[in-house]
Amino acid sequence: MGKGKRNKVIGRGLRSGLGEMWREFWKVERLFKKVRGDHLGCEIVFVRWDPTNEIRHRSTTTEFWGDLPQSGEFNPFPVARRVNSFQAVAMDDDMEGGNLGPYQERPRTFPNMRSKPYTPLIFRLLMRINSRVLLVLLLFGLGALFYIGASTSPIIVFVYSVCIISFLVSIYLTKWVLSKDEGPPEMVQISEAIRDGAEGFFRTQYGTISKMAVLLGLVILSIYLFRSTTPQQEASGLGRTTSAYITVAAFLLGALCSGVAGYVGMWVSVRANVRVSSAARRSAREALQIAVRAGGFSALVVVGMAVIGIAILYATFYVWLGVDSPGAMKVTDLPLLLVGYGFGASFVALFAQLGGGIYTKAADVGADLVGKVEQGIPEDDPRNPAVIADLVGDNVGDCAARGADLFESIAAEIISAMILGGTMAQRCKIEDPSGFILFPLVVHSFDLIISSVGIFSIRNTRDSGIIGAIEDPMAILQKGYSVTIILAVLTFGLSTRWMLYTEQAPSAWLNFALCGLVGIMTAYIFVMITKYYTDYKHEPVRTLALASSTGHGTNIIAGVSLGLESTALPVLVISVSIISAYWLGQTSGLVDESGSPTGGLFGTAVATMGMLSTAAYVLTMDMFGPIADNAGGIVEMSQQPESVREITDLLDAVGNTTKATTKGFAIGSAALASFLLFSAYMDEVASFAQVPFNQVDIAIPEVFIGGLLGSMLIFLFSAWACAAVGRSAQEVVNEVRRQFIERPGIMEYKEKPDYGRCVSIVASASLREMIKPGALAIISPIAVGFVFRVLGYYTGHPLLGAKVVASMLMFATVSGILMALFLNTAGGAWDNAKKYIETGALGGKGSECHKAAVTGDT
Repeated sequence: MGKGKRNKVIGRGLRSGLGEMWREFWKVERLFKKVRGDHLGCEIVFVRWDPTNEIRHRSTTTEFWGDLPQSGEFNPFPVARRVNSFQAVAMDDDMEGGNLGPYQERPRTFPNMRSKPYTPLIFRLLMRINSRVLLVLLLFGLGALFYIGASTSPIIVFVYSVCIISFLVSIYLTKWVLSKDEGPPEMVQISEAIRDGAEGFFRTQYGTISKMAVLLGLVILSIYLFRSTTPQQEASGLGRTTSAYITVAAFLLGALCSGVAGYVGMWVSVRANVRVSSAARRSAREALQIAVRAGGFSALVVVGMAVIGIAILYATFYVWLGVDSPGAMKVTDLPLLLVGYGFGASFVALFAQLGGGIYTKAADVGADLVGKVEQGIPEDDPRNPAVIADLVGDNVGDCAARGADLFESIAAEIISAMILGGTMAQRCKIEDPSGFILFPLVVHSFDLIISSVGIFSIRNTRDSGIIGAIEDPMAILQKGYSVTIILAVLTFGLSTRWMLYTEQAPSAWLNFALCGLVGIMTAYIFVMITKYYTDYKHEPVRTLALASSTGHGTNIIAGVSLGLESTALPVLVISVSIISAYWLGQTSGLVDESGSPTGGLFGTAVATMGMLSTAAYVLTMDMFGPIADNAGGIVEMSQQPESVREITDLLDAVGNTTKATTKGFAIGSAALASFLLFSAYMDEVASFAQVPFNQVDIAIPEVFIGGLLGSMLIFLFSAWACAAVGRSAQEVVNEVRRQFIERPGIMEYKEKPDYGRCVSIVASASLREMIKPGALAIISPIAVGFVFRVLGYYTGHPLLGAKVVASMLMFATVSGILMALFLNTAGGAWDNAKKYIETGALGGKGSECHKAAVTGDT
């Protein structure tokens, strides 16, 4: 702004009777003139204080040249803070028109909770290495990687190249997101408090998980050292000791990669949230773009690590064991050595989901029940002692845990499909089986490419920042998903023609391409079904919100009813998908030595790959949810204008839907993958027992009992998880109530809540409570198998234990799918019913209807 404009503004301020204020204004201007720096937008707020330290009047000037001074240097006359360009223009207009209205009341300050920043050990070690040395080591590692890949197959080189490019794209996304401004100091302080809480919990939680993983690795080593070898291992000369160490190494690598995937998801979310909050002050579309690109970074890293980790293991074992050389292991048996990788990923995902889920719900319940219902204060109000714990929970529960969960799903699906592809190629005597084995890696490599295109298709456009003037964020995300779906269909057809064409059945690749299309359509339908049941634009959620108008009880009844109903359509879709894919595989023309069709199971595997062929973009939408939720909390705590909170509320509501759709997507893909894993389990038992094992007869009493135990396991696991949330939430509720009673000045902003106490309580409680349900899931199949194996030994049925465990896994999978669908959809619907009422419907915030909806959401 020019000198003449400044003089004009000052003159108007003087003429308007602002009195002594203009002298202070002139002092500040002279101070800025003494300091050289970049052009910095700065809002100078003049405050007149009375003896009771209450704000009586505020008025605002416009921007200056110079560096931003520390606010403490001007306390109490005046206080400086950053603003963005469009706010500066608005202030100019206000000054020109003389519109110096009263300022919105704000809390005096936010407590600085920043502790010493935490950096993982591996990054600290890397930072101590000279950059040139690090570059040389990196180039040497990449060279060794590509040399091993080239010695294995050109397909592995392609997979390596795509994964490394995707990592470079994710680095670009990170730099782009971190280049955005963080907003005013109060936003930064809140974000740093959330970051500290999330990193502290993650460090403690994964420290506990790593210790359990090492212990379990020793148990696996002991089991493999004393168990009998398979005929394939004997033929290849792979002894017990080598097999044991390979399995344990794969297990630990899978656990490590899963942990890194979880950390990456959390790392970016705690740094992107404040940037989304700041962008929401300018434009809703910009805030959406930052949240999507931050989520895209996590998604690309998670999927890329799952793919490259399996590719590295496969290539390393191929070269080290001399696969396909005379007297060595056959390539069709190699995928069996990768099972440990999937198990390690599953182990970490189980405890990450448990600990993170208990944390986020306990904090959410404590914050909402006392804050919203009892005290009547808004969500994420800075006076609520549990609000920081609630925002931390979004990161550790919905970002870190979901990253580990999708990593496990993708890894398990790739490995099971590789095993089935190798088995089928061996039975059909296909000359070059590598295409069928490496096909899943190629599909997910293309997933990284097409999902990157979908992420970059969401671009920023100038809008007014008003809710009514912008496009629906869900519609924008849907457009990106549609782009990804179209590209997935094209690349999947290309992949099947490239990898699955064989002279023995020239049209088989087309059947498998159709199997992939079935999977892609299944994924899209799952997303649409979940969106219908959880988005408040549709009837189910609005009906649930209406039920809240008659009380808490009717809200709970309607939510349970909606969740139960929502299981029907997904089950029908899964059933049609499995039958269709199996039939297409059976009719592909691939037959074994006896002339029997053998492509049915592999067709189902291809459909699962089709469903997960857009996993990176779906995970991007999932990561978008907690980032938007955190952004809304930061806006509320820093008490930004209501128009900014409206933007973040809209993004948060869309985020609730995308989180639910991602969980539904994961459930659907797990349902298809579980069918494959169940078949792989039966094949493994048959290999060890050296007798056919291709069916489970539930008419046998012991086998039927195994099915009952499997179904019971799901309900008992869910009960213990819910009880863990309840006990942890009670501790938080009691602590929040205690602070409100013992510190009555909190409600008048005269005392600061102890946020750290709530964070500490919920962190220790969730870590303590996650052990019991997790141990139940791991120990139960082992205990049941051992008991019935002993019983079968004495009754003359050597495979009784394996059959009972098979029945247990089968029934547990079916019950688990239904329970997961029910809990996921009901939870998302309850959350968005609350959001719908908060838009002003049915009485709006603070009404009795809203309180009932809050109860349902918790």
